[in-house]
Amino acid sequence: MAKAVIAEDEALLRQALLDLLTTAWPQLDVVASCEDGAEALEAIAAHQPEVAFLDIRMPGLSGLDVAAAAAEASPRTHVVFVTAYDQYAIDAFERGAVDYLLKPIAPERMAATVQRLQARIADGGGDAQALAGLLRQLGAGLPRQDARPPLTWITASAGRETRLILVDDVAYFRADQKYTTVVTADGEALLRTPIRELVAALDPNVFKQIHRSTIVNLKAVAAVVRDESGRGSLRLKQRPETLSVSQPFMALFRNM
Repeated sequence: MAKAVIAEDEALLRQALLDLLTTAWPQLDVVASCEDGAEALEAIAAHQPEVAFLDIRMPGLSGLDVAAAAAEASPRTHVVFVTAYDQYAIDAFERGAVDYLLKPIAPERMAATVQRLQARIADGGGDAQALAGLLRQLGAGLPRQDARPPLTWITASAGRETRLILVDDVAYFRADQKYTTVVTADGEALLRTPIRELVAALDPNVFKQIHRSTIVNLKAVAAVVRDESGRGSLRLKQRPETLSVSQPFMALFRNM
C-alpha cells in the first residue's frame, strides 16, 4: 500500500483535499495531514511516503522549501504541488516532471493525477534533476505570499515587565506550549503568539526554521557545524548555547 503526506495550512481546504484523494485513491494510506511546512517536512522524513501533496503557500517553510529538503530526506517521494498560482507557474509545471493540482481541485483532475502517480510509482524513482530545475524556476519568478512588510517589533513579557524588542535583536524563537519564548543576547521573554502564527509574520530571508519548534535569526548565527553523520547545529554570535538542526532541515543549510 502506498503512503502519502498532505500539507495545507487551511483546515477546510486540507479536509477537502483529503476527501478528494480518498475518493480517487481508496487504497492510499495518508500517514500525515499537516498544517504547515515544518510539520510536513518532518512527516516526510519520518514516513518516507511514496507521495507528498504540498500546498505551495504555507507559513514558514513553503511547499517549494519542503520539496527541496524532501529531495534529500526522502528521495523516492513523488511531489504534487497544490497551487492557486497564475499561468506563469502552470507553464513551469507543464514543462516539469512534477504534477500539480490547481485550486479549486476538480475530481477529474485529481483522478488523472492519481493515475499518473500510480504509473510513476510502478516505474520506480522520480526525476530529481527535473524537480531541482523546476524549484529554481518557481522560486525565482513567484511573488511573495504576503505583501505586508515583515514584523519589526514585538512586545514580550519577562516577569512583571513588558518589553519592546526589536526583531533584529532576537537570536531565536522557541515554542513554549501555546506561547513562544523570545531569546536575545540579554535573556528570555515570553510572547503570547504561537510559533506557527509568528513564522508567517517574519522575514523569510532572515528567519529560518531549524525544527518545528525553533526559528533562528540567520544574522545571529556565527557558524553551521556538521558532524560526520550529517547532523547539524548552529553556533550563535552572542549566546553560549548551540542549537540543534533537525535532520530533515539540514538540506536548507547546504549552501551556507
